Amino acid sequence: MANTYTQIHIHAIFAVQNRLSIIKDEWQNDLYSYITGIVTNHGHKMMQINGMPDHVHMLIGLRPVQSLSELMKYVKQDSTKWINQNRFINGRFSWQEGFGAFSHSKSQIPGVIKYIREQEEHHRKRTFREEYTDFLEKFDVDFDERYIFKPIV
Repeated sequence: MANTYTQIHIHAIFAVQNRLSIIKDEWQNDLYSYITGIVTNHGHKMMQINGMPDHVHMLIGLRPVQSLSELMKYVKQDSTKWINQNRFINGRFSWQEGFGAFSHSKSQIPGVIKYIREQEEHHRKRTFREEYTDFLEKFDVDFDERYIFKPIV
């Protein structure tokens, strides 16, 4: 789009169905590379990706060529298909419905990148649910407890 200039930084968070801890170290980096490819192929920029066995964080430079909801649909749909085709888990893999997304200014980007890189450190002190609800509260997002990522069953 000629004469369109934007700077949109989005920190997206999404979880494995029922928050099962099934993303294994053996294929985690391949998953992150695959998701990065999806984001890039849709015209956006992956700035950082990391997570835990039950969820993923990614910081993207979002281009105004596609809605965030549509991009997340492709990220989750295509990575699910890839995980299942590669049979990384017994049974069927799926992501939980929905995601969290938070915008950041350029000055905040180094801190967000550091936060995403240090996921293991953060989760020694706090659960995913605590982390996620803290984001919602910090960004003043109204939420209904019934629709927060489902607990592990």
